Amino acid sequence: MPSHVHLIFSTCPDLPSAELISRVLVQERLAACVTQWPGAVSIYRWQGKIETTKEIQLLIKTNAVHVNAAIARLCALHPYQLPEAVAVQVSAGLPDYLAWIDTEIDEERSPP
Repeated sequence: MPSHVHLIFSTCPDLPSAELISRVLVQERLAACVTQWPGAVSIYRWQGKIETTKEIQLLIKTNAVHVNAAIARLCALHPYQLPEAVAVQVSAGLPDYLAWIDTEIDEERSPP
């Protein structure tokens, strides 16, 4: 049975933008945790050209209730014109960890 936890994948061009997005999402309780993976390389087509960009991969842990708000906040903070914001539902996981995600998000939320 799938859980209600969602993972949002995104990338940032640099550490300052990754740090800002990560801290705001956690501080505003839209995410329980954001993992930053420096050293990602994205190869993609943009405006007719194939681009290669060094980026920081973000893995944002949230739940079904807050996934859309987390994506909206991510996009509002993001420096890219079209940021990556792809959410997937978690199919299984350590029950205590999944519960922890809910606890961290559903405590009294700070206003955006």
